[in-house]
Amino acid sequence: MVIAIGKEGRKIEPKDALSYIFGYSVGVDLTRRDLQAVAKKMSRPWDWAKGFDESAPVTAIRPATEIGHPGSGRIWLSVNGETRQTGDLGDMIWPVADIISQVSQAVVIKPGDLIFTGTPAGVGALKPGDKVAGGVDGIGDFHFEIGKVQG
Repeated sequence: MVIAIGKEGRKIEPKDALSYIFGYSVGVDLTRRDLQAVAKKMSRPWDWAKGFDESAPVTAIRPATEIGHPGSGRIWLSVNGETRQTGDLGDMIWPVADIISQVSQAVVIKPGDLIFTGTPAGVGALKPGDKVAGGVDGIGDFHFEIGKVQG
């Protein structure tokens, strides 16, 4: 699940955090394992392995005024039709309000910021041509294909 921030704030208390949310989306935070491996081998940061073109696809944002603040709902991801990840929003380690509060202790959150909340167990490598599908019940679902490595 991805949280879309709707108003600016800093050092937000958990009890106030939900009022900073515009809505929710579903997204995937991809990693280029080839770049990650090179950076790790050289004891360097691997930012580029996370920040490449199209590295974080997201669905349309569903306003919280329409769907509320989901506390439960199936999370799923499949690759080439095979289930890789399943879970439920109710299994999240930190509630959404705590996530926003913690992030806002370190940085100012602003309208348009997207906060990816994490993933169920089952993270694995993808390769060009893989067809990826997933979603969160009540929020949305996605389908995309992994393209060729660029650059």
